[in-house]
This record gives sequence, structure tokens and C-alpha cells, in this order.
Amino acid sequence: MPLQIDNRSHLSVHAFVSRFPQPLGRADTPAHIAVLLRDATATCELARADDKLRTSVRDALRKQGFKPTGRSKPSSEYLLRAREEGALRSINLAVDAGNVASLHSGLPISVIDLDLVSGPLYVRCADAGENYVFNPSGQVLALGGLPCLYDVSGPCANAVKDAQRTKTSEATQNTLNIIWSSHGLETRTEETLRLYKSLLSGLAELESIQVQTSV
Repeated sequence: MPLQIDNRSHLSVHAFVSRFPQPLGRADTPAHIAVLLRDATATCELARADDKLRTSVRDALRKQGFKPTGRSKPSSEYLLRAREEGALRSINLAVDAGNVASLHSGLPISVIDLDLVSGPLYVRCADAGENYVFNPSGQVLALGGLPCLYDVSGPCANAVKDAQRTKTSEATQNTLNIIWSSHGLETRTEETLRLYKSLLSGLAELESIQVQTSV
């Protein structure tokens, strides 16, 4: 399942698939992931993200006019703030692992239910006026200018908030995991990918995805 990236998105995207042996509703989050998720003093092999990295991610999202500030800031920044305020909670094994990788790398990560998307899959900047519902209460995110993952039904994930229609649930068994980065952060992105996969080692079967760039 290749993932096509529009070069005008100005992003560097890495993705892989996780196939869990049972639905997420029956899978507990291991203690080592839970500690890295909630304990601000817990460390891993990645150095903490700095302001330069956060600026690089925001700048990449601004290229086509999107404003990554306030409630539309990158999800990695939201996670950090939520943990500082004691509001970060466990969701499920797949999302918790993605949140740990995002928290410790400073890069936004999407975790969606693979069985709720239909190919072809591609990333491009959303057109003005595009939007989607991102939570159960029906709140809507305006997407204009924001690089998003699309399937046949439209946009469904990005570096800010993922669409409600493709989010994981207790029934999810296969996930698509996307690291949203920017050009110039290749080393950090590769380190994040290694950390992310190591968190899931032995917990899921991991499959690589071919990422193709188009003009």
C-alpha cells in the first residue's frame, strides 16, 4: 500500500502499519509505555525537543497559509501541555505508543484505524473550505492549507488533529501510523521512527509502507 506525497506539502512523512494480535480493547498498555507517557521525568534515547525543532514543524505547516497556533497547534505541542497539566490520559496501546514517540521526539504523529480508510492514500495541502469533525462532540477543524492524509472519502488525518471517522476504537486491530516532520529534520525523524517501532516490538506485527513523492 504505497503512500503518495504531494511535494508541495513541504513535509517529510514516514509511515508504517501495526497489526495487533487482538483488538485494542483487549490489549493493555505495558508499564514501560505508560511510564514514558505520563512521567515528565522519564527519559528515553531521544534528546528532548527544543524550540528550534518546534519552529521547524510549525514553519512546515505554514507554507500554504495554515496557522498552527492556538487550538490548531501541532499535536505534539498539545500532548506536552496536557502532560504538564496532568490531563494526559491513556487511550489504548496503539495511541499510547504513538503519543510517547510524539512527546519525546517533538514530532506530530497520527494513529488511525487502517480498516476505516480506503486507498489510494495520499498527502496534500487541503483546499480552502475543507474541514472535518475531529471529536465525538462534533467539533470541526478548518483544514485550508494544512497538509492532510486523504483517502477516497476525503481528508482524515494531519499533524494537528485526526478525523473522528478514522480514529481507533476498542475494535481496532490494524493501525496506520504517520510521523509528520519537515525537511531538514531527517535525522530526528529516523530516530523517532526507530523509537516508535521499538515501543511496539513484540506487541504488534509491523509493516513498512512505501512513500512516494510527486510534484
